[in-house]
Amino acid sequence: MTDLQTSLFIIGGAFLVGVISYNKWQEYKAKKSVERAFSGSHDDVLMKAPPDKESVEAPARHEPKLFESDSDAEFDAKMAALPHDDIEQSAEQNALEPQLSNPVAAAHVASPVQQPAAAVHRDLPVDELIDCAIPLALDAPVRGDKVLPALQSLRHVGNKPIHFIGEDANGDWEPVAHGGIYSTLLAGVQLANRTNPLNEIEYSELVSRLRQIADDIGAEPDLPDMMEVMHSARSLHQFVIEHDAQLGVNIQSNGAPWAISTLQAALTRQGFDARPEGRMVMSDGEGGLLFSLSTNASAVAETTSRLTLLLDVPRVAPDRDGYGAMVACGRSLAARLGGVLVDDSNQPLADVQLAEIAGQVDAFYHEMDAAEIPAGSVRALRLFS
Repeated sequence: MTDLQTSLFIIGGAFLVGVISYNKWQEYKAKKSVERAFSGSHDDVLMKAPPDKESVEAPARHEPKLFESDSDAEFDAKMAALPHDDIEQSAEQNALEPQLSNPVAAAHVASPVQQPAAAVHRDLPVDELIDCAIPLALDAPVRGDKVLPALQSLRHVGNKPIHFIGEDANGDWEPVAHGGIYSTLLAGVQLANRTNPLNEIEYSELVSRLRQIADDIGAEPDLPDMMEVMHSARSLHQFVIEHDAQLGVNIQSNGAPWAISTLQAALTRQGFDARPEGRMVMSDGEGGLLFSLSTNASAVAETTSRLTLLLDVPRVAPDRDGYGAMVACGRSLAARLGGVLVDDSNQPLADVQLAEIAGQVDAFYHEMDAAEIPAGSVRALRLFS
């Protein structure tokens, strides 16, 4: 066999394989189309809405100062640089020209997806400010019972949660649930958390898996540009980094170390609850946490001479006064156990210092409010997790 004949034989074989593969793909698409057309039961006609009659690494602990590296002048300058509403600027201008000092606002404006107005409620699991929202246009209204198994197969990419909401016959948005009938779906992946922003690998995995789900349920995803999504994710993560504040106060023994076994009763009387992982926490009375306590001792230690109270500032709402409650608890424990309140450098914390820190906490809360991520809100709890 000559070289020419061999080459022709190889080319012919490759062409034949390509034709067969193409035909198989066409058969698969036709099969999926037929399955979707005839997969409905007799009550599927009820899915159509009636016609209108009129026509969404845990951080290291800080010293008890929110802006510890700043002088008073630098702190005042930072507060002055916070974004403020300009009453002379139109709403359209505000949307197009976000304050540079507010990376969250910039990330929101840079978001590549135009969200339905009813889908941007911050209490929904898909939130326009902290999620990349991807519309899924449906061929026809679908029942939640039918699409839930497919949607629940995609819950995370990396460490970023994914949620789905749907628009019902009344135009309202809700989490996709059994019994619901939806004309449009919206998928949302969280753009950032304490650990890192959404990255290219995670987004590529999301796109690949979401396309498969869309094919299975008869939908077409409107995918935003990856570079714009990455920009929004990094901007949001920068906000998280800059507002990831944890405040601690310590109770140092004035004499002999405390026996850990006897501490348990005192801490329980003070209102602490023991968690399975060994932490002691102070509840806010409504299922949330105000602050936690550490004995600074190993699991086998019998004594400790130092207790540490820790407040996760962005996760506690201002009206809970987590800082005030923590300081009051520290003073009570110091008086009861014979200790003194100190900072991480073992320097006593005077009342004037504690009051100054309280003012910084208030300023911190105002800054989070200005970014539309109030401390202790659903948004803040999701981001600072």
